[in-house]
Amino acid sequence: MSTILITGGTGLIGSALTTLLIEKGHAVIILTRHQKPSNEPNITYLVWDLKAQTIDPKAISSADYIVHLAGAGVADKRWTNERKKEIIESRTQSSSLLIKALKEVPNKVRAVISASAIGYYGEDKKTTSKKISFTEDAKADTEFLGETCRLWEESIEPVKILGRRLVKFRVGIVLSNDGGAFAEFKKPVQFGIAAVLGSGQQIVSWIHIEDVCRMVLFAIENENLEGVYNAVAPTPVSNKELTLLLAEKMKGRFFVHMHVPKFVLKAMLGQMSVEVLKSATVSCEKIRSAGFSFLYPTIESAIGNLVNEKA
Repeated sequence: MSTILITGGTGLIGSALTTLLIEKGHAVIILTRHQKPSNEPNITYLVWDLKAQTIDPKAISSADYIVHLAGAGVADKRWTNERKKEIIESRTQSSSLLIKALKEVPNKVRAVISASAIGYYGEDKKTTSKKISFTEDAKADTEFLGETCRLWEESIEPVKILGRRLVKFRVGIVLSNDGGAFAEFKKPVQFGIAAVLGSGQQIVSWIHIEDVCRMVLFAIENENLEGVYNAVAPTPVSNKELTLLLAEKMKGRFFVHMHVPKFVLKAMLGQMSVEVLKSATVSCEKIRSAGFSFLYPTIESAIGNLVNEKA
């Protein structure tokens, strides 16, 4: 049994990952801003403070692995300049605190698995009719999310100088019944409306929540895994395909298909609308070649599971 320290442990991925790790017999330490008791014998909550750059030393000294998921939600609020600063600093400052603690606190940490996102990449090029997927060696996009992901990844790099194995996952759109993008996709469908965003032709590179968690566990268990990997399913789909399939699974034939125009999305979301309308076809070939096998490789299998789960 290993002890895994998780930052962002109460978020969408962190919560599901904690459940998986406990099921597999591991102990989990979750970093939180305020001390609280745990009802689970294998889950401990310890305190850290990003502004003060302090962390309970027991969190570091007890851990065998660190899973770094912390960061302010990108889609939680409109992107004001202040919010953009918060999004970036929540990621880079949390990385800095972990590295500081690894330097100062005697520890046995073997590896750090850190989150990033496919926002690292720009938009699909439309110079050819053949789709060319983004691979891990592509350059970071120069827009806000690309810059955020670049800084996020760079901020955790010093882990390697400390002699620890580092794995960075660029996570796609996570499909889960417990929140995130999938919950937003479902809202209009519950009222019988299949709301396709913009043209609907933009490609969504997605992944089922179980496969994200299994991929993190795969990284913990495989000592040869190192570097950057795209955490996306093998079959990216268009926004229209995803939306209509979800409507069919939830409502059968009893739904209305409609498009939400770009100008409406821009009015609702501001600068975030660019990301909603962006097409990004991302490859998972590197992680598959490393031996990872997906439970939900197709959008049909993923949505079928999630809809039935809530039935």
